[in-house]
Amino acid sequence: MQLNGIAHIQLTVSDLRRARAFWAPLFELFEMKILIDADNYFYGIGSRTGIALSPADEGKGEPFDQRRVGLHHLCLRAREREQIDEIHDVVVGLGATIVHPPREDGFAPGYYSLLFEDPDGMRIEVNHVPGKGHLKS
Repeated sequence: MQLNGIAHIQLTVSDLRRARAFWAPLFELFEMKILIDADNYFYGIGSRTGIALSPADEGKGEPFDQRRVGLHHLCLRAREREQIDEIHDVVVGLGATIVHPPREDGFAPGYYSLLFEDPDGMRIEVNHVPGKGHLKS
């Protein structure tokens, strides 16, 4: 059985208002429609992806640590290499911490990616792999 991708991912954030201000322009850039914009939930879908944000329970706002059990990082796939550069410009404008700017890596033939952190320090990667990458055989 083959799955049809990941339906959505939900991120728990320390400050939903701050996270919404960061993610809303990205949802727009990614052509994602905001389905829920409530005091305790922010959810957008599009590009065959869903991203939800919800606040941490009070007193649970410890800083993100990608080496703790749970999420290491989130990687989204761009359709075109040039989109990585465009996303970079947007997240720089949002004040994101850039872990590494757009660059080629050896993870797959033509792998080109950007790695940045959201306001809670969660690492978000956006990559482009031309063709079918590792799945070409």
